[in-house]
Amino acid sequence: MKYLYLISLSAIGFTGAAHAQAVAGSDEMAVADQRAPAPTEIVVVATGQKENIADSGQSISVIGAAELEQVQGPDLTRALERLPGVTLSRNGPLGSTTSMFVRGANSEQVVVVIDGVRMADMAAPSGGFDLGTLLSGGIGQIELLRGSNSVAWGSDAMGGVLAVTSDTRNGPRAEVEYGAHNTFSADAGGRMGSDQTWLALGGGYVRTDGISAFAGGTEPDGFWQWNVHGSGRLALGDNLALVSTARYADGKINIDGYPAPNYTFADTPEFQTTRQGSGRTGIEYRGDGLRIDAGLALSDTRRAYYDPTYGTAPNYTTAGRSLRADVTGQVTLPASFTLDFGLDSEWTRFSTSYDPRQSARLSSGHVQLGYHDGDRLNLTAGARIDDHDRFGTHATFGADGAVGLGGGWRLRASWGQGFKAPTLYQLYGYGGNPLLKAETDNSVDAGIEYGNRNAPFHAALTVFRRDSSNLISYIWPSGYFNTGRTRAEGIELEGGAHLGERVTASVAYTYVKATDRATGIDLARRPRNAVTVSADWRTPLADLTLGGDVRMVSGSFDLPGGFTRLEGYALATLRASVPLGQHFELYGRIENVTDARYQTAADYGTYGRSAYAGVRLKW
Repeated sequence: MKYLYLISLSAIGFTGAAHAQAVAGSDEMAVADQRAPAPTEIVVVATGQKENIADSGQSISVIGAAELEQVQGPDLTRALERLPGVTLSRNGPLGSTTSMFVRGANSEQVVVVIDGVRMADMAAPSGGFDLGTLLSGGIGQIELLRGSNSVAWGSDAMGGVLAVTSDTRNGPRAEVEYGAHNTFSADAGGRMGSDQTWLALGGGYVRTDGISAFAGGTEPDGFWQWNVHGSGRLALGDNLALVSTARYADGKINIDGYPAPNYTFADTPEFQTTRQGSGRTGIEYRGDGLRIDAGLALSDTRRAYYDPTYGTAPNYTTAGRSLRADVTGQVTLPASFTLDFGLDSEWTRFSTSYDPRQSARLSSGHVQLGYHDGDRLNLTAGARIDDHDRFGTHATFGADGAVGLGGGWRLRASWGQGFKAPTLYQLYGYGGNPLLKAETDNSVDAGIEYGNRNAPFHAALTVFRRDSSNLISYIWPSGYFNTGRTRAEGIELEGGAHLGERVTASVAYTYVKATDRATGIDLARRPRNAVTVSADWRTPLADLTLGGDVRMVSGSFDLPGGFTRLEGYALATLRASVPLGQHFELYGRIENVTDARYQTAADYGTYGRSAYAGVRLKW
């Protein structure tokens, strides 16, 4: 799709020109841009420890609470699409199975962490986390690391790491929204206490009549979910604190049956329920030159599938659980060196209606040596050893660095190895093979960057490549085997600018060629081109803010019964918001303004033009 290249390159040029115009047109902005450092962002995805994003040579992006409010709505995918390297597919309406592909990697090859707890469905065939069960309400920050990082994060971190943190801003907050397809969402929460001892609580509810999961269907497939979450910190002294987090989500979604067109029986649709519980309790120590975090985390996912032809009881159930104990820390060494370390053990188990309970244990240890000399030079290198009681021992290595070029620019590069342990289902479920080995990959990237994506001006160019081997595939009718070899390579372009005090603009473009190395065929649901262009204008009229996003994705293929072409598409969203006094805000948006017809997964439905409005309490 040639227009993707033209528009993305034009957008990159626009942000660069916008920066030049802003600097030339405002002495105040010029002084701020030249003398003041870009806002510091603290992230955990690079090493597992909190650190400045500029201290890492890895590709990291951050979405904050303000940007999530700007995007509006419970659908988290609309915010994730603003990040380079990201494409998504969803099997129907809001709440359906949602997959995120980072630089062409499988969705199960991205570690998802919510409030410090690794989230994965241990009973799913390929493991991983279904992003369809995670809504935007109550989220305070999202961090995405692109590229392999199994040294710090262990199994599954072949494509990247997605870390989600709940909103713990002081004071109360709440919002209510209603719109198309009888969609209603409500979310509330807040934090009380001091900087050292505090408690944050929140919860939300979403329901919608939805759309047909089957693209050719006419009946809507609804979804509802409620969730509660909390986190807290209790100071036990000047350097010691007890920390704890917890989250529970309970959802239900109607699904279309199989085979088509048997989607409804006696006006009672098939449906699936998902219950997720997670939490972590631990100790933090912050001393002179030493930081230690130790904790115990639990993640539990239970699913039930109901088919009216089998009566009122579920016809299939799954249960997966992970219990994880970990100790991580950082020692400050002389001459600007640091040593990060970690030890952890994870005990997992799964069972289904047809598979008896099976379990596994994975124990790991890692070290990373870092050198940090301010904005001039930052280097990190590390190694990890994992011992799995089913497939044995595995070692991974990685290194990254960033070099300051002056004037706010820096070069960065990283090399990392990743691996993914076979899931319990792949080992012992239907078609299971207890002789499976771990999936592995090698990933490299390099780029040049100015600032970060939340600074007054940001520009970045990154090239990347990842080779994967021993990928686990299901070979019908024999079962699971290590057969797959893939390669993903491409570029990422990202830019953003504040054009004066009232206008902001940004663009994120990705080209990725993800192929099967044996056949040369593109991997399923991996479009080669994707770009998101965004702009917002705070008008002088009552501080009314107008904005919009344009998302363009090139064509790709899917594999239901053979190669199926997914045509490229372009989607536009228009939005507005206006303050109502000091603490309230009225907002609204129209998604898919042109009512485009498209699919992100073959034969699954997508939303047409849809309008929503809401009110938000801001304190």
